[in-house]
Amino acid sequence: MNAPSPHISAERPVIRQLDEAAINRIAAGEVVERPASAVKELVENALDAGARRVTVDYAEGGKVLIRVTDDGCGMTGDDLPLAVTRHATSKIDGSDLLNIHSFGFRGEALPSLGAVGRLTIQSRVAGQDAAAITVDGGRVGPVRPVGLSGGTVVELRDLFHATPARLKFMRSDRAEAQAMAEVVRRLALAEPGVGFTLRDVSGGDERVIFRAEAEQGDLFDALRGRVARVIGADFADNAVAIDAEHDGVRLTGYAGLPTYSRGTSVAQYLFVNGRPVQDKQLIGALRAAYMDVLSRDRHPAAVLFVTVDPTRVDVNVHPAKSEVRFREPGAVRGLIVTALRHALAGAGHRASSTVGAETLAQMRAEPVGPRVYQMDRPSQNWPSQPTFARVQEWQAPMGFAEAPAARIEAPVETAAGYLGAARAQLHENYIIAQTADGFVIVDQHAAHERLVYERLKAQRDGAGIARQALLIPEIIDLSPDDCARLLEAAPDLARVGLVIEAFGGSAVAVQETPAILGQVNAQALIRDILDDLADLGQSQRVQAKMDAVLSRMSCHGSIRSGRQMRGDEMNALLREMEATPLSGQCNHGRPTYVELKLADIERLFGRR
Repeated sequence: MNAPSPHISAERPVIRQLDEAAINRIAAGEVVERPASAVKELVENALDAGARRVTVDYAEGGKVLIRVTDDGCGMTGDDLPLAVTRHATSKIDGSDLLNIHSFGFRGEALPSLGAVGRLTIQSRVAGQDAAAITVDGGRVGPVRPVGLSGGTVVELRDLFHATPARLKFMRSDRAEAQAMAEVVRRLALAEPGVGFTLRDVSGGDERVIFRAEAEQGDLFDALRGRVARVIGADFADNAVAIDAEHDGVRLTGYAGLPTYSRGTSVAQYLFVNGRPVQDKQLIGALRAAYMDVLSRDRHPAAVLFVTVDPTRVDVNVHPAKSEVRFREPGAVRGLIVTALRHALAGAGHRASSTVGAETLAQMRAEPVGPRVYQMDRPSQNWPSQPTFARVQEWQAPMGFAEAPAARIEAPVETAAGYLGAARAQLHENYIIAQTADGFVIVDQHAAHERLVYERLKAQRDGAGIARQALLIPEIIDLSPDDCARLLEAAPDLARVGLVIEAFGGSAVAVQETPAILGQVNAQALIRDILDDLADLGQSQRVQAKMDAVLSRMSCHGSIRSGRQMRGDEMNALLREMEATPLSGQCNHGRPTYVELKLADIERLFGRR
């Protein structure tokens, strides 16, 4: 016996016109997902109003109170009833939805907030009286006079009180507060010339969570200052400036060095025409740009701004406006990949300065038991607490001449470059080089592996990619959509050595493969490429596989750990590192050297 469908009523359904309150609550479900969504919409409104300072106050994770205060142009008493009406906006006139220059344009935020909470707006235009209006659960109150010096104050209380079921889906106050802080930080990066303050006023106390004063200077100076404030000075010190333009698309911002990577993508901030976005095509392009210098479990840090004619990008894709659709996505992706790779190569041998700091942190002694004063120490020939916490056993001091290391007596200035002059080789793997203000420790195998890898890639790109023709072409059956998508990408794939042709119907024939890959499972490769094309619109799969082969070849062809090197060999390796792009990290994104400043070493030993 078949069970009746729960979607089919025994009676004929009747079509009804929903009332305005229900319509607003439904729309609010798309626009206002959580307190952070409300903060985003209100702060964007303030920025569209020309505000130079924005203050956000919240209580209980934004569930009880969200208040946004700005010094923008304000609204008149006549504007306020329209402002809380759906699809009423000052941003566009509706004639051209592809030429949008503002954050907001849908006219849904304020009525949606008023439909699910208690909304109060106070505003004043210069030279006119201030006015206020209240919306409670969709019910609009009358306009009334208030006292306000200028700008606008929007206060949202008891979010989702009109839809209490939504409160069950809210996370903890702490999690919601973190989400609001992330929204404010992203908008602060988008507008370095605007001052931002975020405060927690729960329980009547006032605690500043985030503050960023308006930055001065040109584009890059202002952005660098704001980046240092939002992400941290470490990122600003370990990032390269990006400024590239091609075919009417401009890319600016900062990209972190490969050795300044993260375990997650939390430090990736992407903007399109100043709008913060989380677009999978842009994220994929960023990942592709670092593909050759980062392992799969690491993520780059970057703040990137794509500027393009508004008519070439559609921002009306999602009510939250966090996704965009480019008219020429390949051009944008290509610019990101090319510009970032060029900038990272231009950084030469640089490695993140945080590597040295992390090394020093590992070298500091960890506390072991209660403090033992010098007068109470046993008078033996070994320390009761070693300086290096991980040292398991004390050994008698060894003279330098007896140490298992190659020593070079050449003065620093005779061969020194950025990485100094080699002084010793420790454990047949680590080169110690003295610089003008400290020293570096080089992993000889990792460094030489990168050098060999770059040489192999240059040879491949210079002579072209050799192909191997398959004795019997491999026929692969695909769906019609996959077949069309793959054949459209066929010219790009041929340039990296993979030649495919239509074979009739929805099948393709793999005729040639890159010779460097050796024997290839063509069907698995094609499936992987199709996944890339479906997800990102472009595939780097063949290129990635070829680079992986070259990486393995370079590993086998590089100086192995355990080999003793002469002084001239070590100095030659240092000089080649200085002249080779990306030599600051190995093929897997790990640093090839650690730089320690003399001042830091002196502090480690208590000399400063």
